[in-house]
Amino acid sequence: MGLSPPVKWGLTPPMLNLPGTRSPMLMPRESQVTIKTTEEQALMRRSGRLTADVLDLIAPHVQAGVTTGELDKICHDHIVGRQDAIPAPLDYKGFPKSICTSINHVVCHGIPGEKRLKSGDIVNVDVTVIKDGFHGDSSRMFPVGKVSVQAERLCRIAHESMWEGIRVVRPGARLGDIGHAIQRFVEAQGYSVVREFCGHGIGRGFHEDPQVLHYGEPGTGLVLEPGMTFTIEPMVNAGRRNVKVLPDGWTVVTKDHSLSAQWEHTVLVTEDGVEVLTLGAVDRVSGSTP
Repeated sequence: MGLSPPVKWGLTPPMLNLPGTRSPMLMPRESQVTIKTTEEQALMRRSGRLTADVLDLIAPHVQAGVTTGELDKICHDHIVGRQDAIPAPLDYKGFPKSICTSINHVVCHGIPGEKRLKSGDIVNVDVTVIKDGFHGDSSRMFPVGKVSVQAERLCRIAHESMWEGIRVVRPGARLGDIGHAIQRFVEAQGYSVVREFCGHGIGRGFHEDPQVLHYGEPGTGLVLEPGMTFTIEPMVNAGRRNVKVLPDGWTVVTKDHSLSAQWEHTVLVTEDGVEVLTLGAVDRVSGSTP
């Protein structure tokens, strides 16, 4: 990826757009993309549902005064004890916890610990569940108490940008169409899209091909086919798009200390469009999407 290990997940190296690194847009990746069989798609649906269930479970616990370590324990105990599944982040390339918790200016891969949430915070909780060998991956933003108008708007725009990308997914569309839809929407709102991290293929592997960039040109990149599964997970900054990795080797923050927000779904390309595999209970019941 152009940086020293530990390798950051959420991308397939080399990904960082730094001097001397190769542009991911120039990398031939098609031959490594897996098409899921009908049976594998069913297993992906199950893993996606379990992942969404964990996020539904944790929602009422995201309150002022709770530590991110306590949120991690609740999720871990549910995944292992109730779902009889595996929290994919735990020990992944040395990551020490079962979920990621990214607060305020933390873009992604925040490590749960002793930090207590306070009213006004916004926090992303990122969950990946492995069940019967297949992964489901999703994240949501949660407001803690009363948040500022600016923070609320950022979270809303990040959510809408994810759906802008999802709506593009169908057989015959290209990966560049997804990135372009997200980038165009986000930048029109006065925000920026993080480019160092991206969505990814998913299935038996936590991170498979293809890379799913959240910026790009329409009509470019891999042509989508039924049976492909991947994540769409734009990271949207209130300020500039530039980020840096903290000394722990994992936590990614905005360089200008501006707020950042992210939402993520795992999707399946179907014969006539797209199926979102990680919808929460409310969205599954209503059958509605933004």
